[in-house]
Amino acid sequence: MDAISSFVSQINSLVWGPPMLVLILGVGLFLSLGLKLMPVLKLGAGFRLMWQGRKAEGAESEGEIPPFQALMTALSATVGTGNIAGVATAVFLGGPGALFWMWLTALVGMATKYSEAVLAVQFREVDERGAHVGGPMYYIRNGLGRKWAWLGVLFAIFAAIAGFGIGNTVQANSVADVMEASFGLPNWVTGLILMVLVGAVLIGGIRRIGHVASALVPIMAISYLLAGLLVLSINAAAIPQALAMVFEHAFSPIAAEGGFAGAAVWAAIRFGVARGIFSNEAGLGSAPIAHAAAQTRNPISQGMVAMLGTFIDTIILCTITGLVIITSGTWTAGISGAELTSMAFAEALPGVGNYLVAIALAVFAFTTILGWSFYGERCIEFLFGVKAILPYRIAWIIAIPVGATLNLGFVWLVADTLNAMMALPNLVALLLLGPVVFKLTREHFEKQKVSD
Repeated sequence: MDAISSFVSQINSLVWGPPMLVLILGVGLFLSLGLKLMPVLKLGAGFRLMWQGRKAEGAESEGEIPPFQALMTALSATVGTGNIAGVATAVFLGGPGALFWMWLTALVGMATKYSEAVLAVQFREVDERGAHVGGPMYYIRNGLGRKWAWLGVLFAIFAAIAGFGIGNTVQANSVADVMEASFGLPNWVTGLILMVLVGAVLIGGIRRIGHVASALVPIMAISYLLAGLLVLSINAAAIPQALAMVFEHAFSPIAAEGGFAGAAVWAAIRFGVARGIFSNEAGLGSAPIAHAAAQTRNPISQGMVAMLGTFIDTIILCTITGLVIITSGTWTAGISGAELTSMAFAEALPGVGNYLVAIALAVFAFTTILGWSFYGERCIEFLFGVKAILPYRIAWIIAIPVGATLNLGFVWLVADTLNAMMALPNLVALLLLGPVVFKLTREHFEKQKVSD
């Protein structure tokens, strides 16, 4: 087992090494420049479209869920442990400067997420049940042609397996650990409760996932945001210095302090970018699977709704977590992950803060399990047809209590590695299909000018 773990570790350091981080940022920058920074400049228009998208844009036959629910389904999968544990790990390993690189990843990631959703709607198909299906595997096959279909197959294989780690067992384990630490609930009890709740939602398919996500995601995101703002108002005097450290140590190394081991600039970049991607999933190719189910005829409007996912996830929620940790001073305590975030909140809100983080993490992880189950199902359908969905769904539900009760160091390593491997086919497709996105976007806004 040690030999296997060592082998996977080597692959992990290879696939998450400098070339991958450069590729993800490079593709995002290429798409941002090709779109003339439209995702950042049209942010307000994106929020208006999101609000209008609470109801279907066109006829029912055009998709399964309204554009707003498609965004909430995508957000349900991305807003998770990355926002609480991932940010804390980035700051613990890379110092405050890691937060700057998370921001940069998000700004170029908005163009990536926009492009993914545009292609997902443009090249989606209708399956034998009459459901709209799409995502990287479909826009690779339908956009790049049959000779590239093998790349779509690779994406679907990596994503279907990675989901069991990053979107299932790892999430269940995080909830079980935090519930045991905060409320004394045994891990197996948490696992069974999660299994029942997830199973009840999955029976209803994407429509029920969309309904649950559109109810839970806004509530949990706004609640976490308000709790974070309350802590920052208590720590207000420390905010200017915290921001100064973020910008200074994005470009200069930081010395060891207390339990913090110190970090080079490369560590800030590496962990900021890697955790940023883990949190918002821009470039991984997961979110477009949800956006392909949107009830819309317009790929551009869905792309503009989709890009908000990266903004909300990283620019808003991850920033709150990062600043709470830095302003509290707990980032030098020598602890990492959700425990560090919990300590930072408890520092400002004694007796309450740690419970707030525990509840937020539990709800975030629950919705992530729902969102990723849908991604896995679509990938397994692409590979084996609709007959494979039910067995996959059963395996997914059974994996939850298993994940809640096991030591998942190795599972986390495998899932993290597969995440990078599913990103590769998607990033290649985005580079090759970028001109299609630019053309569709240009035509859309030219038509809009004429109609105005």
